[in-house]
Amino acid sequence: MNQEALLAWYERNKRPLPWRLDPSPWSILLSEILLQQTQMERGIEYHERLLKRFPTLSSMAESSVDDVLLLWQGAGYYSRARRLHALSIEVVEAYGGVLPKTYEELLKLPGIGPYTAAAVASIAFSEPVACVDGNVRRVMARQSNQEEPTANDVQRFADKHLVIDSPGEWNQAMMELGALVCKPRNPICDQCPVSETCNGRTRPHELPRPKTTKKTTVEYNCIVRIDENGAPELQQRPQTGLFAGLWGPEMATDLETNGCEFVGTIRHLLSHREMIVSVWKTVGGNGIDPLSVALSSLDRRILGLVGVIDDVP
Repeated sequence: MNQEALLAWYERNKRPLPWRLDPSPWSILLSEILLQQTQMERGIEYHERLLKRFPTLSSMAESSVDDVLLLWQGAGYYSRARRLHALSIEVVEAYGGVLPKTYEELLKLPGIGPYTAAAVASIAFSEPVACVDGNVRRVMARQSNQEEPTANDVQRFADKHLVIDSPGEWNQAMMELGALVCKPRNPICDQCPVSETCNGRTRPHELPRPKTTKKTTVEYNCIVRIDENGAPELQQRPQTGLFAGLWGPEMATDLETNGCEFVGTIRHLLSHREMIVSVWKTVGGNGIDPLSVALSSLDRRILGLVGVIDDVP
């Protein structure tokens, strides 16, 4: 792989993302955690929102996890928000509020896996460690003409081609290539700066083979109890399990709905689960403002269906 050609292409074509324009370690870490499971456009929106409210790690540590969840709502995979809050507290207590600089130290923090540790260490602190994400795996599979490369195969490829003197730029160049050119569908091979070394260029659509995941379907009943002022009764869910720590109306697989009015059914897809939620409503008391607490996107859909909020994703 022509490293100089790829770095030159990246310099010409890299997107002006907020964490590149203002590349503080905290901004870079926040972006990496958000983009693990949030699309780029929404990731930028949430990055701006969170960074404005929590300009430093210390400011997040001084806030409650509910404050973080409230701003995170709609981004999904809320365990990331809880772990990020726990990380901020640990960094303040153990490192004086300064994010550690090495891959090994970063890996010890809550919610930080090998990819995030490598990304932050290389991009923020120039440590020569190679990142491996879905984009890098796809580039590797096509460059090597491998249908099902193992995690070790991809890591060895990334390690072999890492530019030691510019690890952050190189890692971003590899990921940007996968995002903009070597795309899952409709790759733009005639614009690829490293097409000459691509052994799979005659069949990029076959590489790599997609990973298959089997979804389980679970049916739930949900009862929205509405007080005389039109506010719903909401409860905070347990700190572990589905939608942990978020707020919502009562929902369970075996919830009794006698005396309630049926409103409709919602199908909600998660990464490994399809939820079919039958929504009911009845009279309640002691409702709260649903905009004052952190709700999952499913709960926002439920409350929108019964008409107690308007802002439905």
